[in-house]
Amino acid sequence: MIDCLSNPNWIEPQTDFLLFLQNYRCNCSDLIDKFFLSITTLGEFWIPTIICAVTYWCIDFKAGMYLFSIEGINILFAHFFKMIAGVYRPWILDNRIKPSELAVPFAKGYSFPSGHSAMSSSVLGGCAFLLRKNKILCISLILLILLVGFSRLWLGVHTPQDVVVGLSIGLVLIFAGNKIINWAEQDNKRYIYLALIVNLCAVLALIYIKYFNICRLDYIDGELLVNPQRQLYAAYVAYGYALGILNGSFLCRRFIPFNPKNANLKVRITRGIIGIVCIILLLKYALEYVIMNPINPKCAMLITFVSGF
Repeated sequence: MIDCLSNPNWIEPQTDFLLFLQNYRCNCSDLIDKFFLSITTLGEFWIPTIICAVTYWCIDFKAGMYLFSIEGINILFAHFFKMIAGVYRPWILDNRIKPSELAVPFAKGYSFPSGHSAMSSSVLGGCAFLLRKNKILCISLILLILLVGFSRLWLGVHTPQDVVVGLSIGLVLIFAGNKIINWAEQDNKRYIYLALIVNLCAVLALIYIKYFNICRLDYIDGELLVNPQRQLYAAYVAYGYALGILNGSFLCRRFIPFNPKNANLKVRITRGIIGIVCIILLLKYALEYVIMNPINPKCAMLITFVSGF
């Protein structure tokens, strides 16, 4: 898989496209880079989580469950593919690529698939699916998803194959997630089965990438291009967070009778504001610290699991 995705004959046309964009980017104001950097944050953990949580807490519990499910499963899939593919960032594949300096600190590790594209297409795409009867909102969300994907190319941190596959993961989960939640809603006990299946698959995936996956060890001037252990740590962090989200939402849906529509508008708005503040503090600052400052992987996974839960 690595050889196919990193094959020069396959990568070269994609590199040419990135160089084409780079030529324009280098002649544009930094404001354009800052604009796309703000757009690309829609694919980070915290904004999609706010969308899922506010939907669940304040609008409709079934829609919130649907969005939580595709967000969590998307994280599991995207990080598993990153580890088994082991594709380098564009500037490593071709040293002519000069990514935006503003984006590089947030674009470390393996490149394929684009996690931002997958996350935005999952959650924003899920919202578009839920709002499909409102053509204007639906089309606006789809355009926003495509803009997030394009931002990754403009900033030079992903190749077209990364973005296309990332968007495709989200697209598949949008429809698969809808069927799964409709099936589970027929009997709340089914959420227990979902939790068991998800946990089993996640454990098997972690065992595979830790003990059986063969990672690349390429050096330049004695320096390792991408540290597989650092990427494994990132996988632990992501899996802990995703499993926290999935287990928390499945178990709460099973054991805690909750319907946001039972509360008046003032209570729902208050609940949403408090929740948003807590999510920002937890994910934007506390969780980001764990990601940027590695600790024992199992402890990190436990911390992110509790955060997601």
